[in-house]
Amino acid sequence: MGEVLRPRIVRKPPANTDLFVVGCFAREAPATAGLPSRVATAARQAVERRGFMGRDGQRASTRSSAPGTPQVEVWGLGRRSSCDLARLGRWLERAAAAAGRDGFGRVLVVLPEHEALSGREHAVVLLRRLASTRYRFEEFRAKPDRHVLRSASVLPPAGQAAAYREAAKIAVAVARGAALTRDLANTPANVATPEWMAERAIELAGEIGLEAVVLDEKQLAEKGMGGILAVGGGSARPPRLVRLSGGDGPVAVSLVGKGITFDTGGISIKPARTMDEMKFDKSGACTVLGVARAVHELGLPLRMRYYLPLAENMPDGRAYRPGDIVRCYNGKTVEVLNTDAEGRMILADALAWAEEESPDWLVDYATLTGACVVALGQNGAGLFTPADDLAEDLLAAAAEAQEPLWRLPLWREFSRAIRGQHGDLRNVAGRWGGASTAAAFLAEFVGKPRRWAHLDIAGPAYRPRARPKTFGATGFGVALSAAWLTRIAGRV
Repeated sequence: MGEVLRPRIVRKPPANTDLFVVGCFAREAPATAGLPSRVATAARQAVERRGFMGRDGQRASTRSSAPGTPQVEVWGLGRRSSCDLARLGRWLERAAAAAGRDGFGRVLVVLPEHEALSGREHAVVLLRRLASTRYRFEEFRAKPDRHVLRSASVLPPAGQAAAYREAAKIAVAVARGAALTRDLANTPANVATPEWMAERAIELAGEIGLEAVVLDEKQLAEKGMGGILAVGGGSARPPRLVRLSGGDGPVAVSLVGKGITFDTGGISIKPARTMDEMKFDKSGACTVLGVARAVHELGLPLRMRYYLPLAENMPDGRAYRPGDIVRCYNGKTVEVLNTDAEGRMILADALAWAEEESPDWLVDYATLTGACVVALGQNGAGLFTPADDLAEDLLAAAAEAQEPLWRLPLWREFSRAIRGQHGDLRNVAGRWGGASTAAAFLAEFVGKPRRWAHLDIAGPAYRPRARPKTFGATGFGVALSAAWLTRIAGRV
């Protein structure tokens, strides 16, 4: 699994520190409280240099080869009044990346006093972002990236040490879960087949003490899971459905993740230009496994069930076709109008199975629609649920974790739009409101969806190749889910 930093929270600077990274607001002195006098002097000398104004991202340094001379970098944070948690998180990421490139081994980050740096919730976000700076996906590289920060200590603002120590444990657990999600999502489809994904799920179950059940194509047919079988029918790599379960507690939570290991679009084939990015169409399933790891490491007292419908959508003589009518696990039939609307087909079977087991809460994660990306861009996910209380909880958790959600409608007109002519439903409903009609389709497979939510993570699950510096899976959804589940566990 991709590695993460484990930030060490300190009350005073370690004696062997190689580099001091100090924050400084515009038109203010650098944050030097708790630092040795020689380090504080070096920081003040750095900002006194001509041109340093403390602007966001501006950097000034004092470097010397003389033995015993402190190496100090002062980073501008912009105006105090306009600074927020997001800006401070970006600073930590930039500073860690720069320290890694410059070859420093033992770095101390000195945090200034600011309301956005106070309290455990804020500390979790900051330390999680710092922990994630070490992540690299290097499974297929001959030589690993050596310019990565290997260790870091953090000197928190005055009076915040206890909150930061507690936050560090949470942050590392969540960062490790997100790293697993990113590893799995980044793995290419010639390796990450449905069977391979099922094997990784079984491995994780063994590590964290979950029971694993894997349905192969024969068992899927016996259970009448026609949606998964239809989508996976055109691939030489047969589909799977994984169910992991375990944990103790009075509340049962089920999470379902779309796992299309590669999506050509099937017979309704996609354009070639960005088809390579369709290895990320399994991100929902990868998110669910990342959440499973985080829940285990956080020790949340919940009964958890995780469902991963896994298939590869390929055009072949055995592939499902536009015009086919497919019967899903709950008995409803679906007219296939577009084979590229495959995610909802595999989720239909998995959601129906999850709902059959009567969870208290049911949430699914899916890179489901381009329409949601058009609506919200690539920084936030769409939230669909008929339950106002669940929406409020998820939105609050998303704000806490700094992983944005935006609630979109599930009006009756969307349910009417997906009614079939020769079958019960159809899998697409035209151009308008595509993210909502897709969510309305999923709602047909969760019975009375009082405590169900659908997260369309198509935008934030990965960064496209058009942004080469950040290309790859993001792990979006793990942090907000951990925050939400922690809220539920706190009410038990």
